[in-house]
Amino acid sequence: MFEIKSLIGFEFSSLFEAFARAFAEYEIQPDKTELAKMLHRRGFVPELSFGAFDNGVLVSFTFNGIGTYNGVKTAYDTGTGTIKEYRGQGLASKVFNESIPFLIKTGIEQYLLEVLQHNTSAVSVYKKQGFEVTREFNYFVQQVKDLTPYSKSANKDYSISEISLKDLDDFTGCWDFAPSWQNSFEAINRKAEDFVVIGAKKDNTLVGYGIIEPSTGDITQIAINRNHRGNGVGNSILKELIKRNNYISIKLINSDISCDAITNLLAKNGILLKGKQFEMVKKLI
Repeated sequence: MFEIKSLIGFEFSSLFEAFARAFAEYEIQPDKTELAKMLHRRGFVPELSFGAFDNGVLVSFTFNGIGTYNGVKTAYDTGTGTIKEYRGQGLASKVFNESIPFLIKTGIEQYLLEVLQHNTSAVSVYKKQGFEVTREFNYFVQQVKDLTPYSKSANKDYSISEISLKDLDDFTGCWDFAPSWQNSFEAINRKAEDFVVIGAKKDNTLVGYGIIEPSTGDITQIAINRNHRGNGVGNSILKELIKRNNYISIKLINSDISCDAITNLLAKNGILLKGKQFEMVKKLI
């Protein structure tokens, strides 16, 4: 008989062990430090995350992040997994369904997740649970050794340098799309010191920027004012982001499929499209 309960008070080392066992078949998975950083950035709240236990051993889980998304109090699936030996018993669905009343009680209005489009079985399960596709995302990954830097750079009228997150307060109007949960300013500001921001200015006015987490190679945002595109600004920013990277690869996760500008910029530098995801939302109240 499985016991489903909150993960509050559960030691992180045990959470990591369950995560590692559940994702052991994946080619790349985070180590303990990387998982801790990932969960923190995504707003992980143990008391509102849940798992199925077999004789005290965590065998299936959903790590929930809590925050605001599009102005709505939201729970976000930061990681759902089941240990191989326990799959096929519907544990993930049971954990999810039993958690919903607790989430609603705390004022959560919707549940948000992302799922690989080629994982058709998971997509089907989520749709049966009442989730609807809200957006489609591309994700890009490339090993640093395989990058092919594009030579074009911004002309001397532009200055490229590190700036502060505070310098971006008035720049959101230049977005082609709103960032996903894990790339939002709310997520970044949970550990702002882990990120580097590169800005492009002309006549002391910000015309573009990019943000990277150097320890993971994760580019979270790139945005260029439309009046300054096509003249190397984006490429200059990307070059500086790559210089700051300390990881073996560069990645940009959850770029809206409608944004050809980012797709083309990354392709010119050998950062290739690796797959697509659905963003899905279930309204809880």
